[in-house]
Amino acid sequence: MPQLDFSVFPSQFFWLVINFGLMLFIMSKFIIPKTAEMINLRKEKIDGDLQKATEIKKQVEETIEKYNKALKNANSKASISLQKTKDELNETINRRQSDISAKLSAEIEAGEQKIAQSKAKALQKVEEVSVELAVDILKKLGFGGINVKDAKNALTNLKKEQL
Repeated sequence: MPQLDFSVFPSQFFWLVINFGLMLFIMSKFIIPKTAEMINLRKEKIDGDLQKATEIKKQVEETIEKYNKALKNANSKASISLQKTKDELNETINRRQSDISAKLSAEIEAGEQKIAQSKAKALQKVEEVSVELAVDILKKLGFGGINVKDAKNALTNLKKEQL
């Protein structure tokens, strides 16, 4: 085997060192700088993306905070508006109930007055009819000298005595 032949070791060692040195030179001058540059570019891009992500996260948190604050303000404004509307409706309801109660009271009073007038008229007619009836009964019983005027005077005197 030629690899184990000690006579060719120095020449193989020489070419090993030359190839190694050449490869080291090529690697250190061309490949490693490009790889390092790529690694640095990637690192810078990742750092930039992380920085952008951090900024976006802050913006999102600020936006969420603004949204929550706006939502809270809107809720409180809505509550105030709702309470105001509720109070206005209650006031309107109370005012209308008062108006209706006043109208009903006036109508009830007017109705009671009409009833009282009708009652008075009816009592007056009953009184007139009863006086005429009493005069007719007395005439049929043989008391012919009694007229309607005398019967009305007697009824009036009777009422005064009862009061």
